[in-house]
Amino acid sequence: MRAHRALAAPLALVLAAALAGCAPALPDSVVAGTEIAVGWDERFTAANAASVATATPGNIDIAEMTRADFGDSVDGEIEPDPSFGAVTITSEDPFTVRYDLAEPAWSDGIPLDAADLLLGWAAASSYFAPDGFDADEHRDGEGVFQPVAGVPWFDAVPGDLRRSDELPEIDEFARSIDVTFTEPVRDWQGALTVPVPAHVAGRLAFGIDDDMEAKQAVIRAIRDEDLDALEDLAAVWNEGFAIDPSAEVAGDLLVSSGPFRVESIGSADGAQTVTLVPNAAFRGAVTPQVARIDLVPPGDDAVAAIGEGLDVAQVAPVGANRAAIRELERTDHLVETQHDGSLWAMLLNPSGIFAQHRVRTAFIHAVPANALIEGGAGEWAQAYAASTSMVSAPGSAAYDIVSEDAGFAEALASPDGQPEEERQAAGVAAGSRVCVLYDRGSEFAAGAFAALSAAAREGGWGVTDCGADDFDAALAERTWDAVIARVPIPITPAQIATQWGTDGAEAITRHADPERDELITALSRTSDVYEARAVRARIEATIVRAAVALPIAANPRVTIVDRDVTGVSPRPGALGSLTSRAAQWSVVP
Repeated sequence: MRAHRALAAPLALVLAAALAGCAPALPDSVVAGTEIAVGWDERFTAANAASVATATPGNIDIAEMTRADFGDSVDGEIEPDPSFGAVTITSEDPFTVRYDLAEPAWSDGIPLDAADLLLGWAAASSYFAPDGFDADEHRDGEGVFQPVAGVPWFDAVPGDLRRSDELPEIDEFARSIDVTFTEPVRDWQGALTVPVPAHVAGRLAFGIDDDMEAKQAVIRAIRDEDLDALEDLAAVWNEGFAIDPSAEVAGDLLVSSGPFRVESIGSADGAQTVTLVPNAAFRGAVTPQVARIDLVPPGDDAVAAIGEGLDVAQVAPVGANRAAIRELERTDHLVETQHDGSLWAMLLNPSGIFAQHRVRTAFIHAVPANALIEGGAGEWAQAYAASTSMVSAPGSAAYDIVSEDAGFAEALASPDGQPEEERQAAGVAAGSRVCVLYDRGSEFAAGAFAALSAAAREGGWGVTDCGADDFDAALAERTWDAVIARVPIPITPAQIATQWGTDGAEAITRHADPERDELITALSRTSDVYEARAVRARIEATIVRAAVALPIAANPRVTIVDRDVTGVSPRPGALGSLTSRAAQWSVVP
């Protein structure tokens, strides 16, 4: 493998010299001397990626490599990791879930146990919420937490543990806890995580040097609901794992439970670099194969740097980089696309010209989604996975069920008939004005608008260009009739409610439907994955019946890999960090 460019001397070198004599040997899978350089333009600012202020993309990238858990969320469904532990429902009434660790250990040799689980539970159950936040103010009449617009803490921690309002039962010997919920929950498998080591949190909060005593102090603080001790723990949780790259970083802040650990933090080209090496204490199902991974600045042209200074990079697909990436494909470089957790869609304002259902249906029929993909994506059209769903991602386990059961193809797909005749039948005069908003700064949106305009005009619609440079401001003014927008693909029931529930904080169409609200609530209380898919399909069906949305395609991101590297396949979706599944990466001999 060719040599990497030299990195500047680390600003903070993290060594475990004191543990070197007793550290376990690296897994046999690691190939000595191998290294991979990854284009990375984020920052590592905290070793806790689950607190309010630190759940940033850069910190999550590091956590993907340094934190093990019960499983990975892929488009809203959990792929379990039995090497970390097992999650099982032990009682349906009351709804109780056991989180049972196998035998994972932190990189300093301290076992993960019930103290780590209890700390994770407390953080996700509002114990460490920001000052002034009163959880009880955000419960409905049945005591269930509701999404809170503008409060990032609600997005930074798993949601379903907020419906666990009594202390878990702890089995310290078995390294498990039993969590009882007020009702069944959708995300019971992924609700509990272990973002930070309890023995380190206890040491920082209470000044206890003995690891086991520090763990016990954490357990006592939570069990006894000791307000002073919890205040100290909250301060550590929210601020104690901050990373200052200009100073020496304490080694205990960087203790790892995942396949890699942070070895050093440095700088290159004026930006941060992070070097990770295999965690010798990690014995998960998939152990690292590469001896070193450097996260480095991608430079001005990450595509051109592949094979030179970079082995792996991720870029947005735009017209300007299509030719260069195509040339890499022609020379056997891996070019892979995954959706980024967002969806392009045409959404209608159900008022004004679109107040009537049959008018909305006629306009949607006049605009083929495939034409918008071709117009918006151009040469990248094949990278955009066409979609017929607003609440599930193409390729996900739920997508086929949702698309089939919701009836989109029968109701809203462009028919073989004449769009002009359907417009006339809907009582809309030829040339009737339709103000279409889109983001002028988006290559896809601008191209999709041009295609929409051409198709709609063939049907006799008078499309007006209402594109805006300040898209968000124009969207909020609601003077538009239709909008081409990129929206998050909602995964959790709370996210669906935010977009499609009555009074949803991010509702674009603002179409209210009491049945949809009831179904969203039902989904939040559905623990069975197959039943959940069926309920999600019924939610989608209410959107289809309303005729307020035309899903177009999932927005892609492109991962480019040098020929010398294999195994790079990041998870799709908003949680699919580039560094996810890094333990599978290897260097070709």
